[in-house]
Amino acid sequence: MSKRAVLLSAVPVSTAMVRYVQPEDFVVACDAGYRNAERLDLTADLIVGDFDSAPQPHTERDTIVLPHVKDDTDTQYAARWLLEHGYDEITMLGALGGARLEHTLANLATGLYLAKNGVNVLLADERSEIRFLVPGRELVLHQGSWKYLSVFPMEGTLTGVCIRGAYYPLEGANLTADYPLGVSNEFTSEAAQLSCTGGCGVVVLTCDDV
Repeated sequence: MSKRAVLLSAVPVSTAMVRYVQPEDFVVACDAGYRNAERLDLTADLIVGDFDSAPQPHTERDTIVLPHVKDDTDTQYAARWLLEHGYDEITMLGALGGARLEHTLANLATGLYLAKNGVNVLLADERSEIRFLVPGRELVLHQGSWKYLSVFPMEGTLTGVCIRGAYYPLEGANLTADYPLGVSNEFTSEAAQLSCTGGCGVVVLTCDDV
């Protein structure tokens, strides 16, 4: 039985993003992410943070107060906490975009950390979804309303890449960080299948430009 959780980081989200939350999800708010919980009319089961970007809320909910000087980001700490407590399906909201690009990059690193430890990870905003491609685990993506499918290496060369069900198929290809071969592919069937034999990658689904 899968254990699902939602991680709410600080980038403001629209109320429409509640579609990613299921009733049984364990909800963790990371620092100012508790404001996203309020926007989505959710009650956080756990609040984690050093509260440098928002005041600590007055609540009876479980709260882990972190020191300001630390190696982990608030989201990374919460992700590790969920991993240690057996959660194997984690959706990250409020983790993309915003005023500080480095926070998006940090959250991508956190997502990769979870994926490499066997978690089914999804990062989403209003116009995109992000998943991770790791060796030995096929990734099946359904087109739905998405138009573009892009693949980028995140850790070394992404080797043995296979993409089926897309306009530009690949079979045993190698993707490197200095050449964006995997950008802006498109679905040719209801579902696309992706796999790799080495390295780790990030897979991005996006809507049409218009």
